[in-house]
Amino acid sequence: MLGIDPGSAKIGWGIIKTTKNLKSIIKTIDYGSIETSKEFTCEERLQTLYNELVKIIKKFKPDLSVVEQLFFFRNAKTAMGVAQARGVILLALQKSKIKIEEFTPLQIKMALTGYGRSSKSEVQKKVKSTLKLKQIPRPNHAADALAACVCYCKNN
Repeated sequence: MLGIDPGSAKIGWGIIKTTKNLKSIIKTIDYGSIETSKEFTCEERLQTLYNELVKIIKKFKPDLSVVEQLFFFRNAKTAMGVAQARGVILLALQKSKIKIEEFTPLQIKMALTGYGRSSKSEVQKKVKSTLKLKQIPRPNHAADALAACVCYCKNN
């Protein structure tokens, strides 16, 4: 399972292995972040995000993806950038014939901590304990991507 936390300049990703019925997490395979240069144009950022995500898909061959949905942004420019990145992410997943599931940040927080307004650090600690990791995943986007995977397992 591939979890994805979209961003306009960075995408967090995480790969976990589950039982066949997706109820139990067997182990965390890998996680990380796709980052683009601040010097890139919008188009170059989107192309980089797409190309790097396709490499991850080819390497790990997930059959399911869990993508964090957009939430309300006060800054329209930020919202547009994240929406564009999400479009590129969804395109890469669809072209790779990977099933796509989506959850809001509120749903992810509820699934992990039982409280929809949990802090980022509370969610990260829960990711660490649930996945039995030695440390909190870094960067933060990667922890959020793994949280999306855990959310899916708890909700299905």
